[in-house]
Amino acid sequence: MRMAVYYLTCADDWEADKIAKSLLKKKLIVCAKQMPVASSSLWKGKLVQDKEILLILESIEENFDKIEKEIRKLHSHETFVLYSTPVKTTRKVEEWIREELG
Repeated sequence: MRMAVYYLTCADDWEADKIAKSLLKKKLIVCAKQMPVASSSLWKGKLVQDKEILLILESIEENFDKIEKEIRKLHSHETFVLYSTPVKTTRKVEEWIREELG
């Protein structure tokens, strides 16, 4: 079991709350943090600027497919941006995650 941090942009607070609560209830993540961000991106050849909510999700690498599947059911965008990166953390945090997601 290796800890991972996931990043997901959401359309608004409501969508971010809905996704975070669902992932927590299903024990796919142990923590979700939200912050407003200003995004600039290319979409279908055009520059798009949006205000979004960034979800930072704490979980394990093994949950990626399950997390993606749940987000796909709840997210307003057909093409949503979900990234995962493995992280090194303290033994206490690893124990907490193992206990909660076990």
